[in-house]
Amino acid sequence: MYKPQAFSQYNSNIKRLVFISIVLALIVVSLGAYTRLTHAGLGCPDWPGCYGQLKVPETSQQLAQAQQAFPEQEVVAHKAWNEMIHRYFAGSLGLLILAIALLSIKNRKQGTPLFLPLFILLMVIFQAALGMWTVTMKLMPIVVMGHLLGGFTTLCLLFLLYLRLSNKRLPSSDFSVKKYGKFAFIGVFILAGQISLGGWTSSNYAALTCVELPICQAGWQQQLTFEGSFDPIPPVKETYEYGHLNHAQRVTVHVMHRLGAIVTALYLAWLALMVFRKSQTQFFQNSALLLGSALTIQLALGISNIWFSLPLAVAVSHNIIAAVLMLTLIRLTYSLKRKI
Repeated sequence: MYKPQAFSQYNSNIKRLVFISIVLALIVVSLGAYTRLTHAGLGCPDWPGCYGQLKVPETSQQLAQAQQAFPEQEVVAHKAWNEMIHRYFAGSLGLLILAIALLSIKNRKQGTPLFLPLFILLMVIFQAALGMWTVTMKLMPIVVMGHLLGGFTTLCLLFLLYLRLSNKRLPSSDFSVKKYGKFAFIGVFILAGQISLGGWTSSNYAALTCVELPICQAGWQQQLTFEGSFDPIPPVKETYEYGHLNHAQRVTVHVMHRLGAIVTALYLAWLALMVFRKSQTQFFQNSALLLGSALTIQLALGISNIWFSLPLAVAVSHNIIAAVLMLTLIRLTYSLKRKI
């Protein structure tokens, strides 16, 4: 494990940049969800610009050029702006992460972590490629889900780097909860799997396939079919916008997401309860409360998505709180696994 070192001014500056990057990454994840949920993923038919321009065409001359370059697609300004704003923020985040990586290389002798910033930079480059493929492959579900997970991964890695750069001392007497570190680590993978199921549900337009609680409407058991429901490479289509799966396949995808939510909720609720009960310090009790609170909010948002038929604000919040839930779990895991 990483052993905290005395912090120099260099490390403090990088830490501030990392914090800004975390905020920006959370905004990018939120904008990505908003873009996806407003069906604006193909608002711009090219990448990285929009209709061959750096911004959305607005003047009559720009619109004429866009129509000439892409005669098969009409310019829908609000969708195009949703997509481009997302790209502007993502590009800014990429530049900030590049600066962090360069500073980490420069200041490596001052104890600044090096491998993690470079890995995050590589992750951002791959994420940019996924953003391009999202457009060029016409919203192929595996690419859309990969782009979503890439955003989450970038955010989580930045948060992990922030924890690495922090020199906050942990309680030295609370050995009673250290054994739950391995369970928290397992919880990270369980939650990541559930987020992946959510991404697959969203990218296949299956979010409103089941409209009743707790699992689905009557007869869902007879509709379950795993044939084609989770195939990473779908049949060739001109576009995958609005989905390509049949009803039974979408029911299967949605039901698996619901069942995954139940498993994830029970596991994380148990983990939060055990850490809270066994801990002898305020730090870990508060960490458990944060995890439990984020989990409760996330469950309430998930239920609200079904109850109120996927309102945009609730659906976007469901993505944001999923990210917050993962960050709280990573913080708890890091704290439990960290050597005192």
